[in-house]
Amino acid sequence: MRNEFLRNKIPLLVFFILISSTSALAQESNTVKVQGRVMSLDLYKNEITVNEKVFMLSPQTQIKDERDHSIGFDGLKREAWVYVVGVNNGTTKKLVAKKIYLLPNYIQRKERHQYSFMD
Repeated sequence: MRNEFLRNKIPLLVFFILISSTSALAQESNTVKVQGRVMSLDLYKNEITVNEKVFMLSPQTQIKDERDHSIGFDGLKREAWVYVVGVNNGTTKKLVAKKIYLLPNYIQRKERHQYSFMD
């Protein structure tokens, strides 16, 4: 009887563990990281477009240089190289920029280890 109880309950337990871990992993996939040039910048609409992805700017958006020092929105210009870390906004399904890093140029994959914010 005990073996039968365990046989019935273990698959159910495994199912709940998988469901809970899937939702935790799904939260991480909301993060969007893009390197590219600023295609458009509209501070009135609070939008920046990088690699054809439109990110909303919020008061919490941090603008930083390549050394991870904070700078203001004045540093953002069209055609500047940037690295944007954003998230999908679940309610409006728009991308919201959390951090924008100004880059000196395009950073090759083999050089990314020199920048702590690039994975």
